[in-house]
Amino acid sequence: MEVLSVLGTGTIGSNVVRAGLALGYRVIATGRSEKTLLKAKEIGAVALRDNASAVSQADLIVISVKPQHFTELIKSIPRTFWKGKTVVSVMAGVRLDTLSEAIRDANLFRAMPNVNAVVNMSATALSGSSAGKDVVEALFRQLGVVYWITEDLMDVWTALVGSGPAFISEIVDGLILGAVASGMPRDIAHSAVLDMLRGTVENLKAHRGHPIEVRDYVTTPAGTTIRGLKAMEERGVKAALIETIEGSSKRASELGKIVDEKIRRELLDAER
Repeated sequence: MEVLSVLGTGTIGSNVVRAGLALGYRVIATGRSEKTLLKAKEIGAVALRDNASAVSQADLIVISVKPQHFTELIKSIPRTFWKGKTVVSVMAGVRLDTLSEAIRDANLFRAMPNVNAVVNMSATALSGSSAGKDVVEALFRQLGVVYWITEDLMDVWTALVGSGPAFISEIVDGLILGAVASGMPRDIAHSAVLDMLRGTVENLKAHRGHPIEVRDYVTTPAGTTIRGLKAMEERGVKAALIETIEGSSKRASELGKIVDEKIRRELLDAER
């Protein structure tokens, strides 16, 4: 039986553990606290504090620690333990070239899932080497759909797909409040909005064209939809959404550079 080791069993790590168990891996999960280790055991993993032991036993490794703990993790594991392994980082902002300075002679990948992994509907971006690609894709397909992208698109992905559920949730809340302000009970409005979104997504998939096609199909002259669209235009909703993704992407890039540079400095200091 092949072994998957998940280093850091927080929210994302726990979902990866479940994915590995579903594929038949023997899963080792590590954590810093008793609470985390107990949670890993309850899921069905072997829980360890010793990251070096977890790496030495693994065929596939997922690094799911916070970026600020990465250097400490690397220091605790002999470099030879990584040799020949397939290693996936889900740490935001840590570039592949930085990973390759810390982890040598391994097949390295980055993955960026989102919060929808908790319901197995994540859209996960992957980038990295060709060796081990099928194994990595199979693991993250257990959490939803997978997209292979070039690493330079990871910051945009973080904004659009990583932060996207928060942005959509904000829009959903606005729609619900609008319905409540117009006299609809909140519980009905909440359920109706979610069903409307589910149907709209399927409709957009079926059309496979520009979203405007669905919008124009609903819009009739002097009707309710055009009145609402006019209000959205006057309030600059579309421009705000464009700026939301653009600004979030820029911030992801800024934070990535800060994290990356910090880790590089720490790795250099560790070698001295």
